[in-house]
Amino acid sequence: MATIEEKAQPISKDTGRFQNLDAGEKSYPLTCREECYEPRNDIQCDDSGICQYTGDKKPSNETTEFSAQWLGHAAFVIKTPTGETFLTDPVFNDFDWPINWLFSLDGGEQREMDVEPTPELFAITDAVLYSHLHYDHFNKNDIETIGRKPEYLVPLNMADHFPSIGANITELGWFSSKKVGKSQVTALPAHHFSSRTLVPFIYEDNNKDSWGGWLIESDGSTLLFAGDSGYSDHFKIINKRYGSIDVCLLPIGSYHSKESPEWYRYVHMTPEDALVAAGDLNCKVLIPWGYGNASWGMGDISSHSALTRFLNMVEKVGTSAEIVILNEGESL
Repeated sequence: MATIEEKAQPISKDTGRFQNLDAGEKSYPLTCREECYEPRNDIQCDDSGICQYTGDKKPSNETTEFSAQWLGHAAFVIKTPTGETFLTDPVFNDFDWPINWLFSLDGGEQREMDVEPTPELFAITDAVLYSHLHYDHFNKNDIETIGRKPEYLVPLNMADHFPSIGANITELGWFSSKKVGKSQVTALPAHHFSSRTLVPFIYEDNNKDSWGGWLIESDGSTLLFAGDSGYSDHFKIINKRYGSIDVCLLPIGSYHSKESPEWYRYVHMTPEDALVAAGDLNCKVLIPWGYGNASWGMGDISSHSALTRFLNMVEKVGTSAEIVILNEGESL
């Protein structure tokens, strides 16, 4: 049974479906035009195409009491200063059926995570945070594996998609909050869309279910998990409401598409969009995600092309945030 809190997300008068805060045509402050993918010595790939970041991974000073382990794609294990453990967007291997089958027929790579989840992880998890119900962020089989012990916090209308395991689910509208232990968790806007169709990566005006990111506040420190999002003014709105963010987990992948480049960027940030968003949020520590060996190669040139472009742009334009680059399985 889902508990529903206030909703602050716009609803279309024409369709009755959810909308973004900053819908409409976009102009982007920063776009990489040349030498975006110049090879880097700090990204090393073996003959099988498995790549690792080999540069510095830690911030130069102690800026946060949060711990964040990156499992791959959008999945993080987050431990707060007050002792709570959160799990974001757990999809541990393939998509739910039949998308995993259709994806393999279309030539998509089979995904294998370097870090396998364990019963011990689920036993210490206080809450699972889902950003939206696209197949690469929400997997029903994994929910059955995780089980009923953790609480599940989800966007509006998403509870109906859960398997019938008797899970404790709370739906939260944008800017509404819930206490988990001593931490406060707040649902935030993202600039994205929602669908659970057999072709989930082609835009359809489904949007019957909401989407968003999450802010965790614990003992005076903050961590933001942005979920899938294009760049828009919603980052400035978040900063105005909540101030500087100590740790920002921002996506940098799935922005590349020859067929529909403008639409892909509309709902996914380029690496330089993430840098601009980090400036809007005044992030103290920035951890990018969405690239990697355990991504599905969705919309990206190669497994680490987004990270290559990101690091090249950091060197070109700079940032005030401390950059932390993780390989799958590594922790801040």
